[in-house]
Amino acid sequence: MNSPVAEIRKLRSSVLARNAGWMLIGQGLNVVLRASYFILLARLLGVREYGIFVGAFAFVSLATPYSGLGSGLLFMRYVSAEGRNFAAYWGNILFATFATGVLLTALLCWIAPHLLNPSSAALILFVGASECIFQQLVLCTGQVFQAYEQLRMTAIAGLFTSSLRLVAVGTLAVLVHRATAWQWALWSLVASVLAATAGAIVVTVRFGWPRFSSRLFFARCSEGFNFSIAGSTQSVYNDIDKTMLSHYGMNVANGLYTMAYRIVDIATIPILALDAAVLPRFFRQSMESAESVTSLSARLAKRAALLGAAMAGVMFLSAPLIPHMIGNGFRDSVLALRWLCLIPAFRGVHQLTGSAITGMGFQRYRTATQFSAAALNFGLNLWLIPRYGWRGAAWSSLATDGSLGVANWVIARRLPAWIANERHDADSH
Repeated sequence: MNSPVAEIRKLRSSVLARNAGWMLIGQGLNVVLRASYFILLARLLGVREYGIFVGAFAFVSLATPYSGLGSGLLFMRYVSAEGRNFAAYWGNILFATFATGVLLTALLCWIAPHLLNPSSAALILFVGASECIFQQLVLCTGQVFQAYEQLRMTAIAGLFTSSLRLVAVGTLAVLVHRATAWQWALWSLVASVLAATAGAIVVTVRFGWPRFSSRLFFARCSEGFNFSIAGSTQSVYNDIDKTMLSHYGMNVANGLYTMAYRIVDIATIPILALDAAVLPRFFRQSMESAESVTSLSARLAKRAALLGAAMAGVMFLSAPLIPHMIGNGFRDSVLALRWLCLIPAFRGVHQLTGSAITGMGFQRYRTATQFSAAALNFGLNLWLIPRYGWRGAAWSSLATDGSLGVANWVIARRLPAWIANERHDADSH
């Protein structure tokens, strides 16, 4: 007969497997929806207009982590352990997302003409409102369900957003033969508004009304800001290359490169699903033992890396299909995808070990590695993009994700010993 401890561990493992399964099913369907959406969008816009849009999108993405000031992750950290705090943290999500989203959108509209080419800068109002306010709220509603380990609802939230965008691009394709980046920015905003509204209603009906708590908001503001900083550094090393391609007026190169990068993002979805499923577990297990968090993250990181390597092989072999599916204008995306295909393997390591660092309460270490990765990425792009265009951006991305994987792995493995030493020093005093 199994001991009670063994039964509890078995139950937790089954819950984790079920949640990861829901996310994989949801994200698998999301792969189909997003792939369809990207193919239709690329065909609808063409390589130049697509490059103009992604230049604006990448620039806005640098700021979106500051929308909400980490309120979604704060909800996960504190409400997953104490459910009665729901109303205040949910109210703070709504307040922080709208307040900071409006401010960020206005700031981006002011800065964009100085950094982007005029065509991309003209889209910032629509793209900023869509991503900084409404898409951020969609993300937070998913995190609410994630905190309660209801990953089926988190997966549904992602599917709903992708479905709306697919409907939007399909409708626009029926109405016009060739759309502009400006037209798609407007339609994308409408889809984001609908998704955010539906998500907020579902959360409120299921769990209760929000209640804004200014005391709690300011008490957690600095911790939430740390989450935002970590997210912003991740956005820098993921999107600064596309912003810089836009800055140098390389709209066609930006379209080619970003199409390949989006395929890599889609290939990474199963890894992100596993990461989303395990993050609440890291938060709870850290209360019991840092060693258990490190052990679990190491096992999962190895599996995620193997999965990423398998996806790399698939992308390398199937890359020649891009011009047949999207259009001959994107034929150079074949080479771009083959350069970028190893990124999912690197992400498998740095996502799982990075989440373990966050779960153990040492977000500052993860922020430090991400900040270093962002600085490395910016420096390499500043040197390589003017000389080699999108190829320089691809080389920079590989170096950044690879070095981040090594850094997070080392820190996650050593954290239990550091924690033990800190406790020993505190006890001796």
